[in-house]
Amino acid sequence: MTTYADHRLIDGRAVQARILNEVRDEFDRARESWPVGRLVSVSIGPSPEIEVYVRNQARGAERAGLPFEQQVWPADITQEECKRRIAEFNDDSDVLGIILQRPVPAHIHVRSLQSAIHPLKDVEGMNPASIGNIVYNDIALAPCTAAAAVELVRETGLKLEGLEVVMIGHSEIVGKPAAFMLMAEGATVTVCHHMTRSVAMHSRRADVVVVAVGKPHLIGPDMIKPGAAVIDIGINQVSDADGRLHILGDVDTDKVREVAGWITPVPGGVGPVTVAMLMRNALTAHKRQVASGWLRQETLQTC
Repeated sequence: MTTYADHRLIDGRAVQARILNEVRDEFDRARESWPVGRLVSVSIGPSPEIEVYVRNQARGAERAGLPFEQQVWPADITQEECKRRIAEFNDDSDVLGIILQRPVPAHIHVRSLQSAIHPLKDVEGMNPASIGNIVYNDIALAPCTAAAAVELVRETGLKLEGLEVVMIGHSEIVGKPAAFMLMAEGATVTVCHHMTRSVAMHSRRADVVVVAVGKPHLIGPDMIKPGAAVIDIGINQVSDADGRLHILGDVDTDKVREVAGWITPVPGGVGPVTVAMLMRNALTAHKRQVASGWLRQETLQTC
């Protein structure tokens, strides 16, 4: 595990380890009363980019004590066949949760497939119903990256009530849900996007800046209030003069860390915690499946 000598850098791997240990302990206790199913990862067509995420999720599941199954469906599979298979997973009591990997082929309507995953098995928090619940302050099954950002804000020790937060980026799966989750915790949130006239005018007054745009080093030290917390969700592949690939965030970390009170590194910040949030969501899904009667007592007797 990587550790950071600079106290301003929030170690996402350490946060992940703590959460996965907590989740594993809770699943161990849950098994005394009810069976715990497996997580099923679905990729449509082969993709090296997806493989990296799947491996990280599989490792996270192993550390949380969960069975993990990877399925790769044909790239030319039809939308109807995808929905049929998802419906089978929905009806299978041995399936705890369904993870739909993205991107998908162009002929597949990803939102339609996300809608087809039952909300009780939506461990990614991507079903429109799961995202909509956040508006009503039900944040237990939120999109994992958004949940990771909020968890890392908590890691600073700052009191969320009344905190001035600027969210830079307003995507449906990260920016918007993160903003609603922070509001649910009592923060005052300003959301900036590509039509915002002066992002810096907003970010310089914030106690916390959360960035999810997809532009390397978009945020520099002149945009951050001294002592503020900076949560960098961006992951960008950039080639140097020798053609070597580097992973950079949306924040110029080396320069901003001289101003910020806390900052998440890239890699090693939000990414590991996102995997931990997936496993925490799986635990929530299990509890809700039990409470709703999804898992039957006869299922327990046969396991």
